[in-house]
Amino acid sequence: MSGSNKKLEAIRREIDALDAELLAMMNRRAQLAKKVAEVKDGEGSSHYYRPEREAQVLRALAAANNGPLSGAHVARIFQEIVSACRALQKSLAVAYLGPEGTFTESAAFKHFGHAIDAVPVEDIGSVFRRVESGGSDYGVVPIENSTEGVVGHTLDMFVSSGVSICGEVELAVHHCLLGSAGDLEDIARIYSHQQSFGQCRRWLDANLPKVPRETVASNGEAARRASGEKGSAAIAGERAAADHGLRVLVRNIEDEPENTTRFVILGRQAVGATGSDKTSVLFSTKDRPGALYELLRAFKERDINMTRIESRPSHRGKWSYVFYVDFEGHADDANVTEALAELEERAPFYKFLGSYPQSSAWSA
Repeated sequence: MSGSNKKLEAIRREIDALDAELLAMMNRRAQLAKKVAEVKDGEGSSHYYRPEREAQVLRALAAANNGPLSGAHVARIFQEIVSACRALQKSLAVAYLGPEGTFTESAAFKHFGHAIDAVPVEDIGSVFRRVESGGSDYGVVPIENSTEGVVGHTLDMFVSSGVSICGEVELAVHHCLLGSAGDLEDIARIYSHQQSFGQCRRWLDANLPKVPRETVASNGEAARRASGEKGSAAIAGERAAADHGLRVLVRNIEDEPENTTRFVILGRQAVGATGSDKTSVLFSTKDRPGALYELLRAFKERDINMTRIESRPSHRGKWSYVFYVDFEGHADDANVTEALAELEERAPFYKFLGSYPQSSAWSA
């Protein structure tokens, strides 16, 4: 055996020994997770998923990491360990905009890990209804895209739904053109979600300007349809190609290379503070000059940073609107508590949607 082979064998033996230690430690962690479940069962607790606790664990690990693994890789690895240990306490049913192969499914796995019962449903409204009725423990829906902006259906559902936001996750979105055709010239129709069409508009106009575009409920549904129709193509993620027996004709057709979608986690629980949180609310204003400014002063006067404001039709009368606002901070923070109290007192309609850990602070 050569000298280099002997060095490799020694290194591999060391790796094998470390793997055995890692396995033993992961199982020790799993045993402790089962003990946590026993304590919660004894207290009658129904919340086996604690967003604030998991966010704090992953943030601490990423902060303590000295490499050579990146913080993103460390967070991803430990997310799966946390997910597996959580499943020993309770297997979570998580509804998402299906079918299988959608970006929303990828967001669900990124946030919760793969040790969940992932439940695909046909539309965004169905995700809300499953969570509200208790049919699923949690739900995942898209809320905004860095290229196309807000997802109106999601914001509209919050007006009437009783669910809360208990988390968020951001996902880099890379679109592929999928199909069974040999050449782009053979494509007679393209299916996709309306947001994806918007995110790929310039590429489509330049490369397939005359091909009809048909909007469907999700990219997974687009791939399913394309797989059953000769000459049809779909815009979806690469995974959908394998799920539906399609070829990847062109990769990364999104107009913006940093195209990212933000998803929110729907639940029915209050989430504790972590020190890096976000809060979301809905409210309306009186129909008079300066009414919105007067309400937004509640944030300005308390040095609260708003990260998003959107107006949506209230569906309660012609030209009547509600405002959706995200801002930094937690409802338990003194300045946020004061601002929310002022909003509730002055706004004709007010709804607190939840405080939750910011994804940008720790997620990959």
